[in-house]
Amino acid sequence: MSQTQPVLSNPNPSRPAVITVIRPRRGPRINLHELLQYQELLIFLVLRDIKARYAQSVLGVGWAIIQPLFSMIVFTIVFGRIAKIDADGLPYPIFSFAGLVLWTSFSNSLVDATGSLIRNSHILTKIYFPRLIMPLAPVLGRLLDFGIALVLLFAMILWFGVVPGFGALLFPLFVLLMVCTAAGLGLWLAGLAIQFRDVSYGIPFVVQLLMYAAPVVYPTTLVPDRFRLLYSLNPMVGAIEGFRASLFGLAVPWDLVAVGAGMAALLIISGVYFFQYRESIFADVA
Repeated sequence: MSQTQPVLSNPNPSRPAVITVIRPRRGPRINLHELLQYQELLIFLVLRDIKARYAQSVLGVGWAIIQPLFSMIVFTIVFGRIAKIDADGLPYPIFSFAGLVLWTSFSNSLVDATGSLIRNSHILTKIYFPRLIMPLAPVLGRLLDFGIALVLLFAMILWFGVVPGFGALLFPLFVLLMVCTAAGLGLWLAGLAIQFRDVSYGIPFVVQLLMYAAPVVYPTTLVPDRFRLLYSLNPMVGAIEGFRASLFGLAVPWDLVAVGAGMAALLIISGVYFFQYRESIFADVA
């Protein structure tokens, strides 16, 4: 008995058949075009995180101010009044609050990005989309909190009579440095936390300790010169010092900023490759 082979016919002869070939990706790579194709999903996840954070909250967005504000009050008493730490000639409240605004946004972004895959594990196996979107969404979503706290910082600058000068136009560059640092570290930690849950449990504690490795409550002038280069390997050092200097009319420490920018670029590029390298196991361990 003869067997006939199935023949694939074009249902519409007037139009040429379109053949799509799906091949496995060869190694990690950064596909910006694919991320742009899914920008609506990224926006949706950002808005979802914001709504979920303030849903059924009495104070709502007020929480974006409470955390750095109360920390500033405590630090002003302990480090400004008791320890009498020099604040580069600035009133200690706005000196510390400027650092806290940037650090709080960074720390919250990093914690949220670390646990992003765990929180969204229910959709990892259902549909395809660039998994990079998940850690990036909370980092972008935390910019709303930063913007709200920034308004209070500007009000404090006016209250204390500090004249920012034209250097204040540069402060978005240091915010971008903070975002890149949080995104780069977030990609590394999210790729680890999906399999090793201890990472997501321990990162809030580690972030609290790391605050004292950045010039949040003290200026970099207190760091000995022989440790300055090593100290600047922390990208948040250049981000905080540059942010503070631009707003308060001080000299921007471009050496710290340059080293920090290089480290942030290294973190985000290596973070993307590490995240995509680990991507094949996400569905198995989620």
